[in-house]
Amino acid sequence: MTEPMVESEVVPADAAEIARLDDVARRIRVAVLRTVHTVGVGHVGGPLSQADVMAALYFRVLRIRPDESGWADRDRFILSKGHASLGQYAAMALRGYLPIDELTTFDQKGSRLQGHPDMKKLPGIDMSTGSLGMGLSAGLGMALGARMSGRDAVRAFVLMGDGECQEGQVWEAAMVAPRYDLDNLIAIVDHNKLQQFGWRGSSAQDRLPPQMQGELVAKFSAFDWRVLDIDGNDMTAVVEALDEAQQPTGRPTAIIANTTKGAGVSFMEGQFKWHIGVPTDEELATAMAELGEAEGAAV
Repeated sequence: MTEPMVESEVVPADAAEIARLDDVARRIRVAVLRTVHTVGVGHVGGPLSQADVMAALYFRVLRIRPDESGWADRDRFILSKGHASLGQYAAMALRGYLPIDELTTFDQKGSRLQGHPDMKKLPGIDMSTGSLGMGLSAGLGMALGARMSGRDAVRAFVLMGDGECQEGQVWEAAMVAPRYDLDNLIAIVDHNKLQQFGWRGSSAQDRLPPQMQGELVAKFSAFDWRVLDIDGNDMTAVVEALDEAQQPTGRPTAIIANTTKGAGVSFMEGQFKWHIGVPTDEELATAMAELGEAEGAAV
């Protein structure tokens, strides 16, 4: 077996830090909605549900250098649910990887900001994704590769969707990771409980069927992962889980982030039709008001 991850000192977040990260998540949501409204295409529900996790990762947790995106000792981040790329682009823009104005080129011909992340186009993307279910396997390889090359401080973070957890490859990776004591591998499931067209037998208002509650917690636990079950739209809970995940246990960590699809905008929350969609002028104005953003203000 390999040596476990070196323990790192994590300073608990105070109220001011939580407020700062909450505002980053708000700005990510604002940027996503404005971009989709401007370009006329894009996923909405997933980027909004994952915004709190993205804010905590890019502005607190990930060891990265926006001005040196290829830094060998950086943490690796994989957005396995690649269709939610706009949420990652918004976080990266706010973090300094690219100009905010470039978001308006999203999914356009020749743009670096493709509909799914493309590591050959945009510096700072560690893996091209979009074919669901593959991200955890790649993250496992990155975590193991870091160990084998002596970069014990490098962690691999993988943000997955709950829908892609129906892919067999996810569980093949889940079975292998504990075998190599990969506590530098951290999987986060954006468990918003609504796939593109909802769940079979459920209405647009329904959440996950009762018989499926806790399923992901039980499954990752059965594969000998440390599992943290949290409210993924509560910044304090997100930060505390990510802080705990960085402490060595000799096992990989799975954070089941229970979120709401379309989080932050009332008429989008829990509505599978906002998996993908373009808000009208009126809907955008309503969303901006709910997010505390004056229309026309800079992101």
